[in-house]
Amino acid sequence: MTSEGESERKNIIAVTVEDEMKSSYIDYAMSVIIGRAIPDVRDGLKPVHRRILYGMWEIGNTHDKPTKKSASIVGHVMGKYHPHGDAAIYDTLVKMAQPFSYRYMPVEGQGNFGSIDGDSAAAMRYTEARLNPVAEAVLEDINKETVDFIPNFDESTQEPTVLPAKVPNLLINGSSGIAVGYATNMPPHNVGEVCEALCAYIDNPAIPVEDLMKRLPGPDFPTGGLIMGRAGIREAYLTGRGKVTVRGVAEIEEDKRTSRIIISEIPYQVNKANLVEQIANLVREKRIEGISDLRDESDKEGIRVVIDLRRDAMPQVVLNQIYKHTPLETTFGIINLAIVNGRPLVLNLPTMLERFVDHRIEVVRRRSEFDLRKAEERVHILNGLILALSSIDDVVAAIRASKSAEEARETLIARFGLDEAQASAILQMQLRRLAALEQQKIQDEREGLEREINRLKAILSTRDTILAEIRTEVAAIGEQFSDERRTQITAAVGEISKEDLIEDRPVLVSLTATNYIKRIPLEVYRNQRRGGTGVIGMATKEDDVVSDVFVASTHDYLLCFTNQGRIYWMKVYDIPESARTGKGKAIVNLLNLRDELVTAVIPVRDFEPGRFLFFATRSGNVVKIPLEEFSRPRPSGILAIKLKDGDELVDVKITEGTAEVLLTTRKGQSLRFSEEAVRPLHRNSQGVRGIRMREGDHLVSLALVSDDLLMTVTERGMGKRTEYDEFRGHGRGTMGVRNIQPAYGDGVVTAKAVPADAEIIVMSANGNVMRTHISGISIQKRGTRGVRVMKLHGDDQVVGFAVINPDDEI
Repeated sequence: MTSEGESERKNIIAVTVEDEMKSSYIDYAMSVIIGRAIPDVRDGLKPVHRRILYGMWEIGNTHDKPTKKSASIVGHVMGKYHPHGDAAIYDTLVKMAQPFSYRYMPVEGQGNFGSIDGDSAAAMRYTEARLNPVAEAVLEDINKETVDFIPNFDESTQEPTVLPAKVPNLLINGSSGIAVGYATNMPPHNVGEVCEALCAYIDNPAIPVEDLMKRLPGPDFPTGGLIMGRAGIREAYLTGRGKVTVRGVAEIEEDKRTSRIIISEIPYQVNKANLVEQIANLVREKRIEGISDLRDESDKEGIRVVIDLRRDAMPQVVLNQIYKHTPLETTFGIINLAIVNGRPLVLNLPTMLERFVDHRIEVVRRRSEFDLRKAEERVHILNGLILALSSIDDVVAAIRASKSAEEARETLIARFGLDEAQASAILQMQLRRLAALEQQKIQDEREGLEREINRLKAILSTRDTILAEIRTEVAAIGEQFSDERRTQITAAVGEISKEDLIEDRPVLVSLTATNYIKRIPLEVYRNQRRGGTGVIGMATKEDDVVSDVFVASTHDYLLCFTNQGRIYWMKVYDIPESARTGKGKAIVNLLNLRDELVTAVIPVRDFEPGRFLFFATRSGNVVKIPLEEFSRPRPSGILAIKLKDGDELVDVKITEGTAEVLLTTRKGQSLRFSEEAVRPLHRNSQGVRGIRMREGDHLVSLALVSDDLLMTVTERGMGKRTEYDEFRGHGRGTMGVRNIQPAYGDGVVTAKAVPADAEIIVMSANGNVMRTHISGISIQKRGTRGVRVMKLHGDDQVVGFAVINPDDEI
């Protein structure tokens, strides 16, 4: 017993757990990578796909034969080649028959093979299938010793390690799979474009990727869609990795009554039913607004998802919201990972073309050698038959004199100089071959084979002749299977921003003295005649009054200037939209204000060079600064102008640098002078004197002289329009002339340029708002008192008015 125990101990090999785990895991990982999840670069197939196609070809399940039950196909493949269960095989077979999964389906299915809505296929006992011609092109010449075979799982038969792949299947159908530590995600392409790129590569193996992209511009998905931009495609073709943005195709249909969005194509691998459900959920959650109805009208003719919109909806804004929040826009991450010589490698486009061409060189060489050998063997047999026919009487006599077939064979070999194969062929020759016509057929066959032998020898003579043969075949494949591109490639668009999801329209923005701000749609205010009392436009807090009101577009920047001369930026759409009587939102919650108040706000769409900001302060100082110096928004704000102690900013205007400005004081004085009298300065400048004022007066407005009229409104609701010619130009720093004669206790609120066909919205301190056409306010000379513009109650005062230009959409 002791000796046996010692012998057993000698056969034990000590291995650490870490080493055993590492070795076993690596073996498992390589098994998954090579044997399941990653396609071979040569035929573009994983083992299960290769075994299904080969099994169908083996049982004669080709496109020119009747379809066979899927259960029969699955059973054959599972029993001989793929012992991993019928479900895995059938699922793969189903996918290869789905027109929305494969750009060029290898399998033609009959029955229910699932849908783009995620419906599963019928059971395999109900469906039938057969090979498509494109799959037969992948299998073509497999019986000519073109590829290596290995024993199957139980060594009862042989299976191919790779298919001849006359078609560049890896590129035209792509592949996806997740292995251990590796993943592949290769998009499909148009076979005509791939073949054209292959021909170009064969002609010039050093061809740049840019030239290849002229022939192969990008992926071509079976479900169509739009690829946004070429940068991701180029990156993938250069490095093997890249990202492309794919959008579904949606059209906006509009008529006088309604508008709708029609989705006719969706991105690759997107479930249509889930997409429709997700849009519906977003509408219920009010993350997408403006949709009144949603229905799926898809049928056998194609996809058609109809989205009806409300009358007030902006179709492009709704569509942008759908792109932003649903898979109607997706990102396809390209990873061109394939098995090359037993190893997983990430490949760029030239390398993939190179590997396919190398594979075809090997296949064409082996096929040509096989055909040459068979042709030479046949010519050898035909030479023996021709020799026998030329001495047919002697041959017949020798055969009749022989006692057995074996003796006859030996006699023919000895007397006529034939070998065993030729003698056997003569013995098997039918009597009908003795006819003159049959003898001629033998002669013709030999001549044809001799020409074929010469052709095959010429192909095998050099690498260039093999490449020429491959190029001819590739061009023929492209012509046979080419079809129209389904996925269009358009110019790149930036990521959908918040601004893309918001309608660009004019709104009324109001700001109170305590810095509450809000925006309101202009259409909530009806037009009234001059002298109306208006409607409640803003419910202010106690002791708060509205200090400014103006019209801006929702996509404009708001340059917010504070009483300390600082500037802050925000978008108009960032201001919460409120009801007409809402209080708005404290601007301190929207801007990072310090201990300061916003006293002037102007809307700006862009910061083009050549324009200026013209500042006016309460003390009458003016400053001119290029607008571009404010083109880089900072959340913390920046100092715009430097103010003297006790001074504050009154107004800011955008100018072209050559305008004439008009400054107006509370006591009704106005001064007109050229902007060119003020030289441009940098930010944080103090400026120069604009207007000289009497004691107790201060500046209330800044206007630009134009072809319009100057509209002046006082605190007590009086106002008038005056032609700018009434104000003759004076030098900067003077007191100007009398504009309006306010009554005792009254004072000018503001003065603005107003077009002759415009409307104004006047707002009072108590929050009343009145909208009226400017034509109802008379034109008067300077120095007059004006007419009643807005009727006020109690101690209410006008705090400002906004101008609605004729071009504004209301």
